[in-house]
Amino acid sequence: MKIHHLDLGHARPLGGRLMDGVSPGPVARLSCHCLLVETPHHGLVLVDTGFGLRDCARPVPRLPAWNLALLRPRLDPDRTAIRWVKRLGFKPTDVRHIVMTHLDFDHAGGLVDFPHATVHVSAAEADAAVNPRGFRDRARWRPVQWGYRGRWQPVETRLGRRGGGERFFGLPNARELPDLPPEFLMVPLPGHSPGHVGVAVKGPRGWMLHAGDAYFNRAEAHGDGRAPPLVAAYERLMADDDRQQRESLARLRAMLRQPGSDLAVFCTHDAVEFVAMAAWSESDYAPPMVAANDAGPAAAFA
Repeated sequence: MKIHHLDLGHARPLGGRLMDGVSPGPVARLSCHCLLVETPHHGLVLVDTGFGLRDCARPVPRLPAWNLALLRPRLDPDRTAIRWVKRLGFKPTDVRHIVMTHLDFDHAGGLVDFPHATVHVSAAEADAAVNPRGFRDRARWRPVQWGYRGRWQPVETRLGRRGGGERFFGLPNARELPDLPPEFLMVPLPGHSPGHVGVAVKGPRGWMLHAGDAYFNRAEAHGDGRAPPLVAAYERLMADDDRQQRESLARLRAMLRQPGSDLAVFCTHDAVEFVAMAAWSESDYAPPMVAANDAGPAAAFA
C-alpha cells in the first residue's frame, strides 16, 4: 500500500503559539490531516475527508459561522480531497471506501464529493449525529455534507459491549472493517464526540494510528501532556465528554510509553505532526515522533 498524507482544510486562527505552540506571530497554523491510501485490491481509501468542494463554494450556511470566524480555515477548492485524487492521476470513483474518525464538519465535508464510496463510521457516532441534542451538536454535525446515508457502514466500537474486538498495542476493542483488509482498524477513543475513533493503518513502514481529535497538539500525547492554552480551551469547548476524552488520551499516552511500541501516532490538527509524518512517509526520515517533537516553526509552515 502507498499512503499519502493530505492537509484538507488548513486553518489560520488568531493566537499564535498560544494556539499551536510554535507560531512566532499572532496567527497560528492548524492542519486537517487526512490520509489517502492506495490498496492493491480495494481501490483508494480515504481516512477523513476535510472540507469539500461545496463547502468552499458556499461556506455559510453549510458550515457554522461562529466556528469559521474562530478557526479561519482556508477554503481552497484545490486543496480538497477530490482535487488531490485527480492530481494524483485517479478518478473520484476510484475512492471506494472512506473511514471516518468522526463526523465533525471539518472532517466530513468531502463525503458528498464521493457518492459511490462506502462510509465506515462508528455506530455510536452515526446514532448521535442523526439525533443531535443541542446547539453544539447541531454545529458540529452538518447533514448537508453527508450525501446518501444508506452507504454508511456503522461499526460497533463502544467500550464494554459484548463481543468486543482485539487489543491494538494495548488499546481495547479494535475492530476490523467490513470489506477492507486487516491492515485497517477502528480503535475507540471516545470523548471528543460520542463515537470518536482512531483509525489504524498498516503501511510499508509499519502501523500508524490516526488519532483524529483525541488530542490537538503533539505535547498532549508525546510531551508533557499540556496543550497550549487556547487550543486546550477549544478542545474543552468541543468535547462531548471531557472525562472520556481525558481517559482516551491517558490510554494513548500509556501505550506510547510502552517499550517497543513501534507505532506512529498523530492527530488531525497539529501542523508540525503533519509535516513530520508526510516527510517520514516519503523518505528515510527520522522516527516520526522524534521528528514531530523537534521540528521547528518553519517546518510546519512550508
